[in-house]
Amino acid sequence: MIGLDVGSVSLNTVIMDESFSVLEDYYDYVHGRPFNVLYDRLRKVLNSHPAPTIRRLAVTGAGGRLATGLIGGLCVNEIIAQATSASRLFPDVRTVIEIGGEDSKLIILDKQPDEEYPKLVDFEMNSICAAGTGSFLDQQARRIGVKIEREFGEMAMKSVSPPRIAGRCSVFAKSDMIHHQQMATPLHDIVAGLCFALARNFRSTVARRKEIRKPVLFSGGVAANIGMIRAFSEVLELSNDELLIPDHHASMGAIGAVIYSVMNGTRDEGFAGLDKLDEYLKRTNSSFVSLPQLKESAALYDKTVKFTKNGTDRLQVYLGVDVGSLSTNVVLIDRKHNVVARRYLPTAGKPLEAIKRGIGEIYEEVGQEVEVIGAGTTGSGRYLTGDFIGADAIRNEITAQATAAIDYDPTVDTIFEIGGQDSKYISIENGVVVDFEMNKVCAAGTGSFLEEQAEKLNIRIVEEFGVMALASENPVKLGDRCTVFMESDLNTFMQKGARNDNLVGGLAYSIVYNYLQKVVADRKVGERIFFQGGVTNNKAVVAAFEQVM
Repeated sequence: MIGLDVGSVSLNTVIMDESFSVLEDYYDYVHGRPFNVLYDRLRKVLNSHPAPTIRRLAVTGAGGRLATGLIGGLCVNEIIAQATSASRLFPDVRTVIEIGGEDSKLIILDKQPDEEYPKLVDFEMNSICAAGTGSFLDQQARRIGVKIEREFGEMAMKSVSPPRIAGRCSVFAKSDMIHHQQMATPLHDIVAGLCFALARNFRSTVARRKEIRKPVLFSGGVAANIGMIRAFSEVLELSNDELLIPDHHASMGAIGAVIYSVMNGTRDEGFAGLDKLDEYLKRTNSSFVSLPQLKESAALYDKTVKFTKNGTDRLQVYLGVDVGSLSTNVVLIDRKHNVVARRYLPTAGKPLEAIKRGIGEIYEEVGQEVEVIGAGTTGSGRYLTGDFIGADAIRNEITAQATAAIDYDPTVDTIFEIGGQDSKYISIENGVVVDFEMNKVCAAGTGSFLEEQAEKLNIRIVEEFGVMALASENPVKLGDRCTVFMESDLNTFMQKGARNDNLVGGLAYSIVYNYLQKVVADRKVGERIFFQGGVTNNKAVVAAFEQVM
């Protein structure tokens, strides 16, 4: 009997006998080509197990339904498959935690006194976010150059006091990691911090208020990571005999699919051969759903500064500082609100150093000619910065963004603002803010989203991204997925022959759709829209906004 779990990151294959013993177990990364990998694996299986000897085929996972249409067998729901293998092989287990590449599951089991095996009574899955999945760890491991297979877990076990790292979003975790690296935090502590971040995220966003009944079974590919085993043990307060790791932890879905098929299936759910799968792979070519070609906006970028000497007297100016998670902006304006000097610097996890550098450079430029008569701060670091420079005003980002826009043009009624790790929507009526929204714990509609994808495609975000996207003839429709999951989509399209310029054009559209669907949602968009924030420097995104709006 063959069990298959066709996932977004891996293909798990088991060959079992009639007593449900696993004879062979295979784990293959799919790299965006799940059905090509499925074809190759089945060809190898058939070399040692000819088709007539295969009595039963059961399939589960994200690609399970399509797979059964091509090769036969019974498709089993993922939750049912996981619950079946856990209850039959570990009858005492009451909770299953399963974490794979792009999804995570919590399954609650219960057994009545007259029942031999426990039954599924409740379950929960992750949303369209990678924070509590294997992809979260994979991406962080690549960033710090640690192999995820064994080295990552072994390093985590060396940590005595893991630092607290954001587990809410893979992209936001990057900021915390950079900050800890700059503080000379040992790498093994950072790695352990990531494991605990994932465990805490699972507890708060997947398990939520549900009771974690003991004993707990930990399955999925991530269960191979001893750092994660430690993290779950401590976060959920489990002893060694209360947290069980199956020998075939990555293949529990495939095993459960076979067991369920035997218990609930029919006789005609066997292997149908590879012919249909072969035809499907030959038919799947480079045809993509494409979006309209992007056209460079006619908007002018005016970044000139207007410093005019005030005779022999020093020019009176105001200092403004905006400290964000990724960038720090320092500006001087005169009484007429003209920009006298400005600096845009990376915050790099050290806001005070960025402020010192920015103010220092501006002082060298015009310091002898001006007199600062007032100062204001905004951004996520506004209170720290305000205290540091002795600010007269400390204002939130919504107020600061709206005040500047209304001063520049009193007729503005809508502001779209996209920065490095946050994005904002502001609605204005008669010069007054009447509604606003910010992104939640997701980077998909932010500048970091583009930086992450550009990094994967080995494209420089400033010099190349906009030029390539505007040259794209058929931007690929990529949707509005989490920035980590978008990697799977990019891999899939690349394997099918999509060109980089069309992928980049699709990404420009993707950030726009993410922003409009997740931040603006059903809120009012007026007649005069201001697009603000660092991402406005990307002309492809400006073009995509113009096209979509």
